[in-house]
Formats: sequence, C-alpha cells, structure tokens
Amino acid sequence: MKKICLVILQLLFLYVCGSSQNITLSLWPEGIPNYKETGSLEKWDTSDIIAVTNVQNPEIAVYLPAKRQAAGQAVIICPGGGYWALAYDWEGIDVAKWLNSKGIAGIVLKYRLPTSGGQIVPHESPLMDAKQAMRLVRYHAAEWNINPEEIGIMGFSAGGHLASTLGTHFDYGDQYAVDLVERISCRPDFMILVYPVITMTKAFMHKGSRNALIGENPETALAENYSNELQVSDDTPPTFLIHASDDTGVPVDNSLVFYKALVEHNIPAEMHIYPAGGHGFSLAINKGHLSNWPDACIEWIKSLGEE
Repeated sequence: MKKICLVILQLLFLYVCGSSQNITLSLWPEGIPNYKETGSLEKWDTSDIIAVTNVQNPEIAVYLPAKRQAAGQAVIICPGGGYWALAYDWEGIDVAKWLNSKGIAGIVLKYRLPTSGGQIVPHESPLMDAKQAMRLVRYHAAEWNINPEEIGIMGFSAGGHLASTLGTHFDYGDQYAVDLVERISCRPDFMILVYPVITMTKAFMHKGSRNALIGENPETALAENYSNELQVSDDTPPTFLIHASDDTGVPVDNSLVFYKALVEHNIPAEMHIYPAGGHGFSLAINKGHLSNWPDACIEWIKSLGEE
C-alpha cells in the first residue's frame, strides 16, 4: 500500500511540474555562431531587478500555462537594457507569468549583447538569437500546445528594437537546410513593442542603444539598416505599440515614426500613448491609468483571430 501511495505521489508531482512548465533551452546546442571563446563569464546581479550582463549562453526560458488553459498563442519576450544588459525579471519573467495567467505561453529570450565579449561581429548576434528563438518555438509548438501561426515577439526598450528588427528583417527559412530548425520561418505573427527603441538615424534616437549596437559613428548604411521605421514592408506583422509622452529615455517619437510607417504599408497597428509613465514601467502595476495597457494588449491579441 505504501508503494502504491508513493507512486501516486510521484505521478502527482510530475503532473504539477508539467502543468506549470519552465523549460530552458539553449539556442545553439551544436555551437554558437558568430562567437569566439574568450573566457568571459556571464554575470547575474540579483540585488534589485535581475540584470544579466555579458551573456555567453543564449537561451530561451519557456513558461507554459496549464494545458487546460492554453489559448494556443505564444509570445517571445525580449527584455530591455540598452543592449548593455537584460532586465531579466522586470521585463522578462514577470511578463511571461502575466501572459501565462491569460493562457498564453511566455518565452523569455536571453540574447547575446553586442557589448559582451566573444562576438565576432557584435551587432549581428542579437538578431541571430531572436531568429533562432522564433524557429525553435515553432519547432516545439505541438509539444508545447502552441499554434505555430500564433507566435509573436515582444520587446521593451532596446528589447523593443530587437523585436522590431526581427519583425522587419525576418526570413522564411532555408528549405534546403540539413537542420530541420533552419527550414522554419522566423517571421513573427505579431509584434508588441513597449517604449521601444526604433531609429538609429534620427535626432531622437536612444544614443546609448545605438552606441552599444553599432558604435558611435556607424556607417550610414548600417545605421539605416537598424532604423526599423525605414525597414517596414508590406509583410511586416501586425503591431501593438505602447509609450508614454513624458519618456525622456526613449522619446515617444520612436513609436510614432514606426506607427506612421506601418500605416503607410497598410499593416494593422494599434498604438496607445499615455500622458505620463516615463521609461521602463514594465507591466505598470499600481501605476494608475497606465496599468491598463496589459489588458488592452490582451484584447488586441484576441482580436487578431477575428480579422
């Protein structure tokens, strides 16, 4: 009888763990591209907001809702940090857990930073990691109860720049690749950009992010390539934008120029500009009217299936 009870308890434990899954997957188990070993160590500062710097092992942390509550949607989350660090819990884990409460899988992307050691061509690494994350989530979609055609990308601040870069620089996979993952499209089905860095050419750019990604004096072509308002096309995914008018870190003009480009290309877009909130408010918990933005975002995601 005791053995039977023990087996039952073990099964219950496995069921509970499986229903609140937190899976961590390396993006590049066969070897990280655009990387050279330097002996640098990844750093985690947990004294306040968890800040990850000097990323050496890019990966995704997958947070899945209970199977019974799964809506079939997923969002890959790019934390911000000016391309110098990742606000890993503030704009990552907390957001994934919020999405889970709505039946949506939340996948936190720990992407390489151009300021980390070991990058051969530093500005190429973040986008490489974002593309691979999208392919991997689609590859595992069935086992994670995700619809492979309902996977979005979300980013905060510089993470918003990375998200919008994926949304304007994606590809549809290489059908001749030996690796099955590489055959999969990395185009997001939708984008959620929260106080995003967008431009690398205009006066209202966030210079810290620009300097970290492409340097203080980049070539014009490189700066334009990463000015994502210039890269919007007719294939750019539907986009939801959030910004505060009093953001002095990343001026609201970043969202405005991106929204304008989306409209010019007839891309479905919704933008919410709040009068106050500053920069870096994440989910805006206990921030008055600003705290409505997550609910508006969920309603927007739901509306995508109605179009």
